[in-house]
Amino acid sequence: MANQFYEPGAQRAAKVNDLFAAIAPRYDFINDLQSFGLHRSWKNRLVCMSKSGPSQLALDVCCGTGDIAQRLARAGAKVTALDFSAEMLAVARTRNTQQAETASTPEYIQGDAMKLPFPDSSFDVVTVGYGLRNLSNWETGVAEMLRVAKPGGRVLVLDFGKPDNALWRALYFTYLRICVPVLGLVFCRNAAAYAYILESLKHYPAQNGVAAKMRALNMANVQIVNLLGGVMSINYGEKAAA
Repeated sequence: MANQFYEPGAQRAAKVNDLFAAIAPRYDFINDLQSFGLHRSWKNRLVCMSKSGPSQLALDVCCGTGDIAQRLARAGAKVTALDFSAEMLAVARTRNTQQAETASTPEYIQGDAMKLPFPDSSFDVVTVGYGLRNLSNWETGVAEMLRVAKPGGRVLVLDFGKPDNALWRALYFTYLRICVPVLGLVFCRNAAAYAYILESLKHYPAQNGVAAKMRALNMANVQIVNLLGGVMSINYGEKAAA
């Protein structure tokens, strides 16, 4: 049965926008439930790999409620965070005011990840967490992240993965198909919004496909860091030095 929030092609953005508008208020809470809180350590790993720090300019694409952007800011970077969902950005800005102790708070802007509103070579670090899979063309998203990275800049992608082990992948997909939608139904009154995760993952090449695209774009030091046996993954690459 087709998922109401997944539609390939030109209508993809509108459907995904509807999805995040529906789940924004409970997004962080259900993330904790479905990942057993592990998403926090995965995001910390991403920020550690980014080597962000004072004097660094960082961009977090598809920033959602600002989880990664705020971690980058706590590492000392000057952070710009972009998302196309007004509802998710509203949650992120509220979190900003609640965490005023952060040395530098991210600047949140609404925009299109496939057409980033920044000049070439603007950022030392460009990250995306759980967003690339939602674009109508994920390859364009990677190319745009690379475009706005400075020479030598780091590009990092955190998302659901596809384990190489067939049995582990089958168990994991069963969890996404059965358990995660139940959490969505109970706590968000919307099972379809969380059934969307598996549907979108089926059409996404995950860590191996992203790594191949990074290499095709001539990124240096391309790496895959598999988490929980490939259930989640971090892709890392660097823009070739000028």
